Amino acid sequence: MPASYESHRAQLKAILRAWGMPENNAEITAEILSWADLHGVDSHGISMIPGYDGLRRSGRAKMDAVPRIVRETPVSALIDGGGGLGHVPGHFAMSVAIDKAKKIGMAISAVHTSAHFGAAGYYSLMAAKRGLIGIACTSASGIQVAPTFGKQARLGTDPWSFAAPSADGVPFLLDMATTTVAAGRIRNKANEGLPTPDGWVLDAEGRPSNDPLVAKEKGGFLTSLGGSPENSSYKGYGLAVMVNILASCLSGATLITDPMHTKKPQGMDIGHFFMAIDPSIFRGTGDFEKDVARFMSDLRSTRPVDPAQPVMVAGDPQWKNADKRMKDGIPVGPGLLNQVRQIAQAAAAPWMLD
Repeated sequence: MPASYESHRAQLKAILRAWGMPENNAEITAEILSWADLHGVDSHGISMIPGYDGLRRSGRAKMDAVPRIVRETPVSALIDGGGGLGHVPGHFAMSVAIDKAKKIGMAISAVHTSAHFGAAGYYSLMAAKRGLIGIACTSASGIQVAPTFGKQARLGTDPWSFAAPSADGVPFLLDMATTTVAAGRIRNKANEGLPTPDGWVLDAEGRPSNDPLVAKEKGGFLTSLGGSPENSSYKGYGLAVMVNILASCLSGATLITDPMHTKKPQGMDIGHFFMAIDPSIFRGTGDFEKDVARFMSDLRSTRPVDPAQPVMVAGDPQWKNADKRMKDGIPVGPGLLNQVRQIAQAAAAPWMLD
């Protein structure tokens, strides 16, 4: 049976605490992971626990890491993530950008020496909840994507997110990988022994495949957004490069094309980028939010192809998922649930999801 959001979040926190993560860090990390599962971003929630356990066991992510500002101006901050998971550095960096933007109008923060930070949308939404435009993106640990016309993986899923506040209280929230799908969605298929849909992965020779293990274990690739050169995969490729320039080149994190990517002594050394913009430096109080609300309403009122499937805007599926899962609980596939149970038992963490 699906567990309640409260139990789901408590289980995540219990595992993190059993791993030696300080109370405040575990609270923030569990919040971000459970936010992803609550909103239907199943690729970036509890399904990450087996991977994080591997990073912990191999010493590639410190559970007691504390982020710190190493360079700062009134409109910027460069942050050292301390070699831990990326959720706490990401939360800290966006909080710093928000506080600075509230004072001066806009601000940017960048993070190096970090690891996977979960769902990018959480961080851009932090800004929208404070009345700001938020942007977040991150480089990736996994090298899984070949450039357009290439036959060698050089990039990751390299996600980015954009959020804007709206007068109706429903923010616009775009959270997307620069690949056709996030790697976690392919991992979830593998956990449950299911095939991937057409267009998600290519084998080592660049041919379409439905094997969820082909990209991870058999020399294949994830497809860039667009899927093929004929379908404009160069657009996803270009967006991935943009993300890496902002998240890695700007922060000084290890480039994904560097042979030492994720292998340096300080840890994974993934880079993140965050930006917050106060609309009031351009518009009168509330005018921006009113226009966003009207624009979103106009788009939702578009005549649909199928009356049973109305037109939505980015964020609508997440809000619907959150409403449903808050009432009915958060589902976790049996294969993944068994993995997480074993990890909890090994760490002597209490089990709360039965």
